[in-house]
Amino acid sequence: MAAHRKSAQSLLGGQAARTAATLALASAATATLFEGSGHADPRPTAAQVRAQVDRLYEEAGAATERYNGAKEKADEARAAFDRLRDEAARRTRRLNDARDALGAVAAAQYRSGGLDPTVRLVLTSDPDQYLARAALAEKAGDRQAAAIRAVRRELGAIGQLRGESAERLTALRGHEAELRRQKAAVLGRLGSARTLLARLTAEERARYEAATAARNISGTSARPDGTHAPTTSAPVRADRSSGSARGPVGAPASRAAQAITFARAQLGKPYVWGATGPSGYDCSGLTQAAWRAAGVSLPRTTYTQINAGKRVSRSQLAPGDLVFFYSGISHVGLYVGGGQMIHAPRPGAPIRVAPIDEMPFAGATRVG
Repeated sequence: MAAHRKSAQSLLGGQAARTAATLALASAATATLFEGSGHADPRPTAAQVRAQVDRLYEEAGAATERYNGAKEKADEARAAFDRLRDEAARRTRRLNDARDALGAVAAAQYRSGGLDPTVRLVLTSDPDQYLARAALAEKAGDRQAAAIRAVRRELGAIGQLRGESAERLTALRGHEAELRRQKAAVLGRLGSARTLLARLTAEERARYEAATAARNISGTSARPDGTHAPTTSAPVRADRSSGSARGPVGAPASRAAQAITFARAQLGKPYVWGATGPSGYDCSGLTQAAWRAAGVSLPRTTYTQINAGKRVSRSQLAPGDLVFFYSGISHVGLYVGGGQMIHAPRPGAPIRVAPIDEMPFAGATRVG
């Protein structure tokens, strides 16, 4: 009876083990299947790539403007530090001159045996010589006192300059650290955009580039297959001030005309992030250089340029106005009339004439 129970248990245990093993294998296969499908990295469509690349370029543009702001502050801090250092060097030279003067007086006293000048003068037998020497002694005493005051003054000034220099140096290092962070942010987003574009086939890449070029020229919205759909915004109307690069400017003021003329001369030059010319520009670098050519000094970044003049509405735009885009005010162009602007779009896209409808409009400013 015990042997029968043992045999039955053994048989049952063997069947149970085989069943458990079968279930475990099936479960593992199912888990593997679901895990594979859950973690699959499907190849993005051309439309998805374009959307992601456009977002990365927008983020890179915003990071570029933050980089420009950090660079401007770093340059100012470095210039202030250099001025303080130069002033400290001048003060140190004056301190050394004052010390040399005191050293000469001390050496003269040592050579004369340290005898008080009044005693030496009393011992002279010539009254005229006595009076002359007395005057000289008085002057020498005045010079010595002045030299001592000069030394004290220069020591105090140098101490203050050193304190200010240390503060400026700390600020400079902080700005330089921010500069490195923003540079890394720009390069990271541009690198991600290049990686995404590299995943497209040659045919998809050609379609993407053709669609982007067509959108920049016509102000239409490109479909993933390379065809175009009209934008929902008002159509771009051409006029004499917005046509080709050779057309007349038609600006309302001579300075605006000069700024537009300069910008037109830059057409075709590359976008270079952080650049202010002359071989390449980023968006705010181009507008700054254009208005500088017209005799107007603009700040460096988009978010400071928008406050550099009088705000105007979109319906009031005139040639020469600065037009800004995106909620973070991260892009700027120079309006030329007829719904068009000259701007430096992004890496890989040269300076060009484009419709202001191609990006989300954020505001405009009139300068000059």
